[in-house]
Amino acid sequence: MSSTAAEHHDHPAARAPRRLYRTVWRWHFYAGLLCLPFVLWLAATGSIYLFKPQIEAWIDREHDHLRFDAPLASPSAQVQAALAVVPGATFSAYELPATPHSAARVLVRSGSDTIRVYVDPQRLTVRKTVAEDDRLMTVISKLHGQLLIGDIGSYLVELAASWAIVMIITGLYLWWPREASGIRGVLLPRFDRRGRPLWKDLHAVIGFWVSAFALFLLISGLPWTQFWGSSLKAVRQYASATEVRQDWSTGAAKTPAADEHAGHAGHGVAAAASDALDGDALNRAVATVAPLALPPPVLVAPPSRKTPQWTAKSDTQNRPKRVNLTLDGATGAVLKREDFRDRKLLDRIIGTGVAAHEGQLFGWVNQALGAFTALSLIGLTLSGLVMWLKRRPAAVLGAPLALPETRVPRPMIGLAVVLGVLLPMFGLSLIAVLVIERALLRRIAPARSFLGLAPA
Repeated sequence: MSSTAAEHHDHPAARAPRRLYRTVWRWHFYAGLLCLPFVLWLAATGSIYLFKPQIEAWIDREHDHLRFDAPLASPSAQVQAALAVVPGATFSAYELPATPHSAARVLVRSGSDTIRVYVDPQRLTVRKTVAEDDRLMTVISKLHGQLLIGDIGSYLVELAASWAIVMIITGLYLWWPREASGIRGVLLPRFDRRGRPLWKDLHAVIGFWVSAFALFLLISGLPWTQFWGSSLKAVRQYASATEVRQDWSTGAAKTPAADEHAGHAGHGVAAAASDALDGDALNRAVATVAPLALPPPVLVAPPSRKTPQWTAKSDTQNRPKRVNLTLDGATGAVLKREDFRDRKLLDRIIGTGVAAHEGQLFGWVNQALGAFTALSLIGLTLSGLVMWLKRRPAAVLGAPLALPETRVPRPMIGLAVVLGVLLPMFGLSLIAVLVIERALLRRIAPARSFLGLAPA
């Protein structure tokens, strides 16, 4: 290289892109390392939850193919049969049989637990009882959203999701074809390569194709999280003159399964205003709601402390099809109907996103896209792990080495500020990481060398 060329290469304007690329690469590496176990966990549990309708239909198959040779008992009689097998329980909600051959599902409260009781609607025999928290898909949901450790797990999932968003954004910057002459290595892997170059192609190409779907899943899951979701609700409540009621809950209270029976219109956790069952009112409510053919599951619930009237609700996972009804207990008449289109714009946006997140917005195609995204994220994570192990020198972490320049590129600062505001858990953790790095890790020679903090 001539002296003129060397001077041009070392010019600050020429070094800026190189400094930015190396900085982005380092943050992509650390974000990927932090997210690796969480992405695998969320992708695995999420891909299972996508097929909740099919899995629950298979689990309950013996209760949905009954034959009846006599008129069915009244809903109130079915509820009484359910209450009889759970001593001290109170009536919470009656789920309309999904088909003419299905057992009724009655939800009762026993202490702090909600119990699902399967009742033969003709013979009034109890076929099965199970706590809602013990149902398979409820457990999967809690594994997915809170790691089975409550609010702490929700915070960890939110933290990992926030860094995963950063990982994808920085990954797209690294993927951007700067010197490519075709689609090979950009949109399609070069399978004629071997070793780390092939894994690098696989990682980059998979990352590109899955990035939009992955970002959607990560962002649409934020309203459920403890910090982001609670903050959103607090802001909405501050700007509203009336109590804000969301069709989803946050933190440990949140599971998609629990959402079906909790915190809305007196269903689930809302205690009944009276322990005595008004059987006639229930029968009238069911007689009114059943002919409406609302998307199942449909829950009819008694008055509660928050809702002084009888209510019915379609709890379908395809949330844009949900319907809420307020009923007159004395006559069974519908006093008020709220369809999805009647809700506030933000609720409709989030509800639509939740339905797509759960794979229920547009049928099997939605499930297939969700499964593709989950499997691609697993492939992306494993390919990144292989690349790291192949390039990692012995006795060090293998992070991209820092450049001699200490000044952080302005685009990187701007991106960090924007993401830190939009994703508070990322912002707070980023500040903590920078403080620990500057105040401690850079001052300890072994840590500085192991983490790649010493300039190249």
